[in-house]
Amino acid sequence: MVRTERLSPDRAGIARAAALLRAGHLVAFATETVYGLGADATNEAAVAALFAAKGRPLFNPLICHYASAEAAFSDVIAGPLAERLARQFWPGPLTLVLARCRPTRVASAVSANLPTLAVRVPAPSAARALLDAVQVPIAAPSANLSGQVSPTTAEHVLSELDGRIAALLDAGSTTVGVESSVVDLTGEKPVLLRPGGLTTEALAAAVGPLEAPVPGGAPRAPGMLASHYAPRLPLRLEARHVRSDEALLAFGAPLAGAARTFNLSHRRDLTEAAARLFAGLRFLDSEGRRLGLARIAVMPVPEEGLGRAIVDRLVRAAAPRQADLA
Repeated sequence: MVRTERLSPDRAGIARAAALLRAGHLVAFATETVYGLGADATNEAAVAALFAAKGRPLFNPLICHYASAEAAFSDVIAGPLAERLARQFWPGPLTLVLARCRPTRVASAVSANLPTLAVRVPAPSAARALLDAVQVPIAAPSANLSGQVSPTTAEHVLSELDGRIAALLDAGSTTVGVESSVVDLTGEKPVLLRPGGLTTEALAAAVGPLEAPVPGGAPRAPGMLASHYAPRLPLRLEARHVRSDEALLAFGAPLAGAARTFNLSHRRDLTEAAARLFAGLRFLDSEGRRLGLARIAVMPVPEEGLGRAIVDRLVRAAAPRQADLA
């Protein structure tokens, strides 16, 4: 097996990563949220290889990443509300779903043949330098096998994708730790398709109340599948007690009696908890399976601020698994 090339986020590493992407290869890179698995969004073969490497269903659309709002808005139809959100929150953990330009350079598979496109501008300087160097939009879902726990370190990426992708641009741990918030601006009112690294309160302060998505139908953005972000061990949510055959994902003062514990935040800080969520799920899943434990018990997390994104990920991680969504 050919090992994945591990690159430093310096000038030489970014140049090498950009060259690989332009040649149609897959490269993982860090955003402020999680590590993304990048492919040239204008290259149909590269996008197909991305879906294959992740084992991702073709009906689940991807997010296109750009170095600037100007570049992002060259592929979509952006009205005043999109421009306002971009000015206020880009670069940052916000994805906007907008109508695609026609004709468009972006491969139709990126948006699962929908007439819309999800776009964002990531915050880290290394990510934007890579996007600047490539000079094309980069489609990038989380850099893990489909349906599994999202990666927040280079080691997480390599544990699942080593040998399946050309390179990894290693920029250390991500800072936000949960994926971007996704807002659909194609209707009369903005719709929050996925809570994420930008709080609902901040969004509402900018645009007013956001609508909830209409249930059913094909996903309009990533992260909308009922079962997602899932470790192999089942999760038990809202745990008020813990058994000796369970691992514990704690928040605040931990419950006693767990075989293994990972605390998202002793201080009950939601920003810290979001940054540690996926690492905690990965650690407890690995340790729990090694020890033969039955499940992961999860203490309650308040649904406010970044807590909404945390609870969204936990609910999806605890949902019944479906083989066709794996």
